Amino acid sequence: MAFQHVSVLLNETIEQLAIKGNGIYVDGTLGGGGHASEVLARLGEDGRLIGIDQDGAAIEAAGQRLAPFGDKVTIIRSNYSAMPEVLDELGIHGVDGILLDLGVSSYQLDTAERGFTYREDVPLDMRMDQRQTKTARDIVNGYSEMELYRIIRDYGEDRFAKNIARHIAAAREIKPIETTGELTEIIRASIPMKVRAKGGHPSKKTFQAIRIELNQELDVLKNTLDQMIDLLNDHGRICVITFHSLEDRIVKNIFNTNERPCTCPPSFPVCVCGKQSKGRVVTRKPILPGEEELAVNSRSKSAKLRVFERIKQTTETAI
Repeated sequence: MAFQHVSVLLNETIEQLAIKGNGIYVDGTLGGGGHASEVLARLGEDGRLIGIDQDGAAIEAAGQRLAPFGDKVTIIRSNYSAMPEVLDELGIHGVDGILLDLGVSSYQLDTAERGFTYREDVPLDMRMDQRQTKTARDIVNGYSEMELYRIIRDYGEDRFAKNIARHIAAAREIKPIETTGELTEIIRASIPMKVRAKGGHPSKKTFQAIRIELNQELDVLKNTLDQMIDLLNDHGRICVITFHSLEDRIVKNIFNTNERPCTCPPSFPVCVCGKQSKGRVVTRKPILPGEEELAVNSRSKSAKLRVFERIKQTTETAI
């Protein structure tokens, strides 16, 4: 199957990156290269883009798509959490823009054997990076009932999390749960029929929770956003597209903290903690897909774009 993915909030992201012709940009979630190709099309002779992705299929697809841009593009197979190390090895110590699109690609969802889908009966997998040994099967069969409840409640935000975890624990006592179809049937039996009749697919939230846990998606984001802001040159921007309320909350909070890092009590007349702002939040409210995009790409429905601009301090504030 060809790697296909419709780039979400494409025009909005390119506009917010405020691309400089001779700038250096990083796409930390390269995917099929949709956003990257638009960035590269706006770069001059001295411009450069570094594309990072942990998915082998994405690397191959993006390599073909971006080949016409020659030496202006460098593609690395890694997790975006390794961005500081990747750039250091390339001799790059500051960039003008960073892009993260945290959604699962259409290719990953639609390629049944990758095990992300609840619409076909295939082995439980869900690995973003297939070099990883741990799979969704290990979580479903290896986590305690309480651990399953926690991730389905927190990452899936499913009000039937406790019941789903209980049913999973009971089913695997009889035999290990091996496939997406088996797991879907267990989830279906855990949710009241009247809810199933009017809600979306009963497995959607649990599959999302297992995928987030397996790939450590929230931890990676939480632990690396500050580092990425530090990589930005003066007036460089980071654009992050999220698809989950917890992801969006992490991005919003970290951006706000980098804008206003002072930890002094409100009663203090002047700041004594010495923490300086790293820049400004460009998007007070997230940018959402327009009606036209929603009409042609239903998967963009939950997308939110937040933007932060690095503004370096020219003088130290005297205390």
